Amino acid sequence: MENLTFRYHTLSIEGLKVTPQLSYPAFSLLLMVYVSIMVSNIAIVILILFEKSLHNPMHIIFCNLPLNDTIGPTAVVTTLLRYIFKEASEHYISYLECITQAYVSVLVGILIGLTARLSHCTSTILNPYCDNPALFKLSCEDTSINNIYGLSFTAVLLSSSVGTILITYIRIATICVTNKNKQLNSRALKTCSTHLAVYAIMLISGSSIIVLHRFPNLTENRKIASILYYVVPPFLNPIIYGVQTKEIRNKMVQLFRKNKRVM
Repeated sequence: MENLTFRYHTLSIEGLKVTPQLSYPAFSLLLMVYVSIMVSNIAIVILILFEKSLHNPMHIIFCNLPLNDTIGPTAVVTTLLRYIFKEASEHYISYLECITQAYVSVLVGILIGLTARLSHCTSTILNPYCDNPALFKLSCEDTSINNIYGLSFTAVLLSSSVGTILITYIRIATICVTNKNKQLNSRALKTCSTHLAVYAIMLISGSSIIVLHRFPNLTENRKIASILYYVVPPFLNPIIYGVQTKEIRNKMVQLFRKNKRVM
């Protein structure tokens, strides 16, 4: 008989599936990317917080993006690194830790609440890390409510997000057309292109995971896409904003030159 404590309090998680020969290269690459993500995003937050000239609504709101870009990778990438050198039979994670990781990685408490109410009759997370779909697949109960609510919530969230972006940019475009100030229009175009680039990366990455969940034969592709979602956008966002946002770029250049002179 299967140990009941294991079934209800400890789970087996798949982790990152790599051959022993690729373990060290994969670990090194993930670690370097994770360190880059943390350093670049935290540096932007610190720069905005301590640079008085950047204390304006636009840059304060902009702090939310790098903060979010540190939370997701910390929850996911650290788990991948944790198990990469261990045998599959040693990939254990507590149910509470798994629930917490799923909540932190998506920050959607309602969906996690629906999943947490389900009993589970299996103990293997068939995913590199814990997320909401992998958790409710542990249950032998009818998960139709979870599926319907999840799809509905995703549809509402996606449509409202795209709708808001569309309305906002139509408004901006209208102002730019009627406004004869070329300098202001050029600045608005740079800001909008930066925002759209970041939004497109996040939208494509997130949507690909949702779509691939509907095709069981593409499970491995979905797992790779789900890992890239927590690696690629957080890695690219600071680069895109750092290059395109003039004030942040100038402050970074000044700090770099100052440190270079000190050295």
